[in-house]
Amino acid sequence: MIQKINSGEHHKSETDWLSTYYHFSFADYFDPKKMNYGPLRVFNDDTIQPASGFGFHPHRDMEIVTYVIEGELEHHDSFGNHGIIGPGEIQVMTAGSGIMHSEYNHSKEKPLKLLQMWVVPDKKELEPSWQQKKYTKEQQLDTLLQVVSPLGSGKDGTLTIHQNASFYVSSLTPGASVLHHMQPGRKAYAFVVEGEISLNGILMQTRDAARIEGEQKLSIMSEKQTEVILIDLPEKYAVKN
Repeated sequence: MIQKINSGEHHKSETDWLSTYYHFSFADYFDPKKMNYGPLRVFNDDTIQPASGFGFHPHRDMEIVTYVIEGELEHHDSFGNHGIIGPGEIQVMTAGSGIMHSEYNHSKEKPLKLLQMWVVPDKKELEPSWQQKKYTKEQQLDTLLQVVSPLGSGKDGTLTIHQNASFYVSSLTPGASVLHHMQPGRKAYAFVVEGEISLNGILMQTRDAARIEGEQKLSIMSEKQTEVILIDLPEKYAVKN
């Protein structure tokens, strides 16, 4: 079963410096039917204006995955970590027992576009940590490139999170196709960053998303130059204290 969510169905929140599409309940937006999808708790599609951003604020007991689409994100946290994250780069932060951080558009001239996704960890009170890695367009070209994997899975070249979930990104040329096999007990969440695809025969365009359950395989074919992200998730999960 594939449930397509059209781009216009995401909740839009806008201020003078931030434009966001919330896929799930977040901040002052609440919808009991959109609380999470398995352990995927937050999926925010942000555009941050130049020289703007989020000042120091706290997080805990969450795995926070940030993917920069366009521009540069500047990160600082209370453990002394600092990074500039550019297009195609992934940041993973384990908030664990508690962390403070800030996120700003590094540019004073150009907007910053990013996706921020929160995953519920498999255990509370973890030691906070921060990871960053760049993946080139060539690595993503016409393939599903795994960029985040479960800690201990042994997937070389990926960032890791404390949950049985995996993130894939792909840059597809017109007419290209990729295949993802779904294991029993798994679901997935797909998002078209930009472009147009056919997902098991279902047309999806820029900012469309899909909840996927009960499928043995996913066939993704691009109709034009397309960037897509796929999150493979467990149907059931538990959080240990």
